[in-house]
Amino acid sequence: MLMNVAMTLAEATESAVSVADNAAATPSAGGDMLSMILMMVVMVAVFYFLLIRPQRKKDKAVKNMLNSLKVGDRICTIGGFYGTIAAIKDDTITLTMGSLQNTVVIKRSAVGTVENIAVENEAVPEI
Repeated sequence: MLMNVAMTLAEATESAVSVADNAAATPSAGGDMLSMILMMVVMVAVFYFLLIRPQRKKDKAVKNMLNSLKVGDRICTIGGFYGTIAAIKDDTITLTMGSLQNTVVIKRSAVGTVENIAVENEAVPEI
């Protein structure tokens, strides 16, 4: 008998708690939606400032470097070859490479970096 009273009391408590939870959830549903939208906006802002903006800045710097190439610049291609620019046409660059002054034609976008130092192999030997 005592067992039945305890079970009835427990069921009544659970039903009262569930009714209170349902009543409390209804008004705060709008607040939950607002916080979720705010969280999405924050995530988009974080992605923009950490990923998209730095990549655009890097792309702009590469574009400026490629547009400022001139004859005589010492470059390193993205494949790791060093050479000196001998001629520039629209989208192609003619490089002289090595001590034999071999020429190679590459695409402008294949330029990796512009170097400021001369390589020992291409220096004019002293007699």
